[in-house]
Amino acid sequence: MFAYYLDLALRSFRRNSVLTALMVVAIALGIGASMTTLTVFHVLSGDPIPQKSDHLFYVQMASESISGYQPGEEPQDQMTRFDAEHLLRDARGERQAMMSGMNAVVEPADPNLGPMQQSGRMTTADFFAMFDAPFKYGNGWTRTEDEGRARVIVLTDELNEKLFGGADSVGRTVRLDQHEFTVTGVLEPWSVQPMFYDITQGRFADQEELYVPFWTAMDLKLESSGNMNCWAPPAALEDGEPDPEGNRGVNASCAWLQYWVEMDPSKADDYLQYLSNYSDQQREAGRFERPTNVRLRNVMEWLEYNQVVPGDVRLQVWLAFGFLMVCLLNTVGLLLAKFLRRSSEIGVRRALGASRGAIFAQCLVEAGMVGLAGGVLGLGLALLGLWAVRQQPVDYAPLAQLDLSMLLVTFVLAVASSVVAGLLPAWRACQVAPAIQLKSQ
Repeated sequence: MFAYYLDLALRSFRRNSVLTALMVVAIALGIGASMTTLTVFHVLSGDPIPQKSDHLFYVQMASESISGYQPGEEPQDQMTRFDAEHLLRDARGERQAMMSGMNAVVEPADPNLGPMQQSGRMTTADFFAMFDAPFKYGNGWTRTEDEGRARVIVLTDELNEKLFGGADSVGRTVRLDQHEFTVTGVLEPWSVQPMFYDITQGRFADQEELYVPFWTAMDLKLESSGNMNCWAPPAALEDGEPDPEGNRGVNASCAWLQYWVEMDPSKADDYLQYLSNYSDQQREAGRFERPTNVRLRNVMEWLEYNQVVPGDVRLQVWLAFGFLMVCLLNTVGLLLAKFLRRSSEIGVRRALGASRGAIFAQCLVEAGMVGLAGGVLGLGLALLGLWAVRQQPVDYAPLAQLDLSMLLVTFVLAVASSVVAGLLPAWRACQVAPAIQLKSQ
């Protein structure tokens, strides 16, 4: 019967081509607008590391001065070097990593290539295993190399292509800010979006090109990047001399590091209690001035707290679906006019034995076919809309791409919307009394 209903729907399209075209365009406009905004929302709100996002936790604690304190406020987003190093030494998690963004000048060995300013990350050994960074050649460095201030470096595939033509460069030397580093590994193409592990660098920032050990970067005075919150001048050394590391020193009253810990979610409460105890100890020692205030958020909680999805994107989704509802209301009216115009035909079918259910199903199939045609046209409009989004000067613009899941949603939404729109017209059509229609002929 379904094939028969399809044949009837196609015949109806040919008989009422103008009315059918109006309905298809109405559905297409609503679907195009909805899928453009929904795709952007889907990309921005997705889980950047779904295989372990509930095992990765971001640590926050209130270590700043009492000045400006307001009860109930959130602790600051980053951590001092003293606290980060202390937690790293305690190693209460399965893995832990402290880190900061950085900038450095790479000096290629090829004389045809000039110096290149590159963004990167100074971090500790567990970073790559924690965030499932895939290696093409070699691997990361070890904790022993961390402690030994080893001059080692991990490159991205893109930077390795520029410097070494994509060859296995493990063991070769890279000159970074006039210092020699030995390559220990090269990553596969890898881009975490949003870059949840360091929101200060940009929520949808470009991929970082190189990674070096944190303490090596400190020893060589490599330039860090990102936000820094200081509440006191740099501390002096024991001999009274100013700390050469300034605001990045161990005892500096500045929060500028990100700290992540990996553990089983069942241990999160115990770790949170450990953080509270640590905060209490630091306040008793005179370092912390504010009441104990610590937070431990997993990846998705951290993204939600930082409102990674812009408010205007959320608003656009609601507006687009509101526009889709308007289009569906118009489609309801057009379907109602189309079905009731065929009252005589429906009356004859009823007189020949067709049930109300059969008439209802026939009308819904026809409405679904309208939705399918609207979905095809709407897909084209959505692709055009996503192209327009990619032209905007926003950091997430390059991510506005339609993936397979959104492609399927496009057609499901189009057909489902048109079928819902067809419920009332189909019900009205199946209520046609055959006797009245036959008498009127």
